[in-house]
Amino acid sequence: MRKVAFLIPLLLAPLLLAGCGRPAGDPEPDMRPIDCALNGASGFAPLCQVEQAGEMLVIHEPSGAFRRLRKVDDGRGVVSADGVEEAHVAWIADGRLEVAIGPDRYRFPAKVRPDPKVSPDPK
Repeated sequence: MRKVAFLIPLLLAPLLLAGCGRPAGDPEPDMRPIDCALNGASGFAPLCQVEQAGEMLVIHEPSGAFRRLRKVDDGRGVVSADGVEEAHVAWIADGRLEVAIGPDRYRFPAKVRPDPKVSPDPK
C-alpha cells in the first residue's frame, strides 16, 4: 500500500502542471518590436517588444525583464509607472521618443508631438 501512496503524487503532477499558464483561448498580447539599447549598450537593435494596455505600455526585454510606462499628454510622452526608477525622456531628431531608465534605453514611434513649452527632461 505504501508504494501506491507514493505513486499517486507522481501521477497527479502532470495534471497539476497542465493547469498552470495562460487559460485556453486567451490570446497572446499584441506586441510590437521597438529598438532598445540594454545594460548601457551604445547601439540600438530591435530586441524589445512593447504591448499597450490602455494608457499603459509594457516593455518586454529578451531576458524576460519588463518595464511599465504610463502615457501622458503633457509633452513628455511617458512617465515611469513602476516608481522604482525615473524615466528620462527626450524627443530625438527623427521624431521618435527616446526613454532612458537606469542603464536601458528604448525608442518609440511617437504620434504626439512634443509641447515646445514643456522641456522633457534635462538629464
